[in-house]
Amino acid sequence: MDIFQISLLILLFAFICEYIDSSLGMGYGTTLTPLLLIMGYRPLQVVPAVLLSELVTGLTAAFLHHRFKNSNFKLKSTDTKIALIMAGCSVVGTLAAIVIALNLPILYVKLYISLLVLTMGVIILVTLNRKFLFSWKKIVSLGLLASFIKGISGGGYGPVVTSGQILSGVNMKNAIGITSLAEGLTCLVGVIAYFLFTNHTIEWDLAPSLVLGALLSVPLAAYTVKKFKGKHLRTVVGWATLALGLVSLGKIIL
Repeated sequence: MDIFQISLLILLFAFICEYIDSSLGMGYGTTLTPLLLIMGYRPLQVVPAVLLSELVTGLTAAFLHHRFKNSNFKLKSTDTKIALIMAGCSVVGTLAAIVIALNLPILYVKLYISLLVLTMGVIILVTLNRKFLFSWKKIVSLGLLASFIKGISGGGYGPVVTSGQILSGVNMKNAIGITSLAEGLTCLVGVIAYFLFTNHTIEWDLAPSLVLGALLSVPLAAYTVKKFKGKHLRTVVGWATLALGLVSLGKIIL
């Protein structure tokens, strides 16, 4: 394939993966990164480009979720506070992840993450008709856990944050919008850290196609969330979380 065809294919992959992510609060990096690696890109080319695209699309998705009234991101709203706590925890969680990564086999870490995501999916499906009491303690714990997972493995943030919020008493649609904003802000930290602590630059042959493809899907995804009934959306999120946990576990075992 020539450069134009490759760029078009990457744009299509980004569109599909971001549509899933902005509709369900999970799946962009988890599904897109392996596809780009299969296409022959190196991890150091993929990671910063994906972070940059997640930064742009996460903030855009949050804006549109607010416009469609899926979430409320006014300055002093609960949704904004939750997203800022999640993003703030990213610094602490990432530092903890670095320390742990130096002392713990990565296989055990990946196994733990896979089982955690799998368990959350099962709990959501088993408790579809149950409402959970909101708790700020749960939110802070969730933010630390999710940022630690992203810092140590690069993936798993969306499934843990979205499903974790549901189990912490956050409304389904609000949780998806909050995840978009929190992940966008977390990726901002990641992009800045990448430039400060590495000698690599953004892969500009890759990043524009990722950003454009992902951005094109965001309005459609936000509209989809608006039209879905909360209970139906919660069921889909439960199955999606379960599926991601099984896929991650399968990669470790096989």
